[in-house]
Amino acid sequence: QVQLVESGGGLVQAGGSLRLSCVTSGRTFSNSAMGWFRQAPGKEREFVAAINWSGSDTTYARFVKGRFTISRDNAQNTVNLQMNALKPEDTAVYYCAGAREPYYSNTDRLSYYWGQGTQVTVSS
Repeated sequence: QVQLVESGGGLVQAGGSLRLSCVTSGRTFSNSAMGWFRQAPGKEREFVAAINWSGSDTTYARFVKGRFTISRDNAQNTVNLQMNALKPEDTAVYYCAGAREPYYSNTDRLSYYWGQGTQVTVSS
């Protein structure tokens, strides 16, 4: 059974930082692109960041570029999202996603597998 399990969410003040982690199991993701999405209350789920199978290439949504960093450790089956300079508008449930191919091409192909999500709340 394929599982993506997120952790690291919580409550933080504006300007603070959080580090989200996603641990995968049940399938080898070391040769797959991985990513993060988020969904705020009353809004659609949106793309946040993606990383290719080796970690050599990353893609970010414009609203997080320069503040968030996606990384991965294939030996630990982990994908991380370091979030700095958090804003109240970053409040959302953050989801880990996994593709079945090594490179990020579009959000549909990136999100073949989903985690259950972790809540991030940023207070003003």
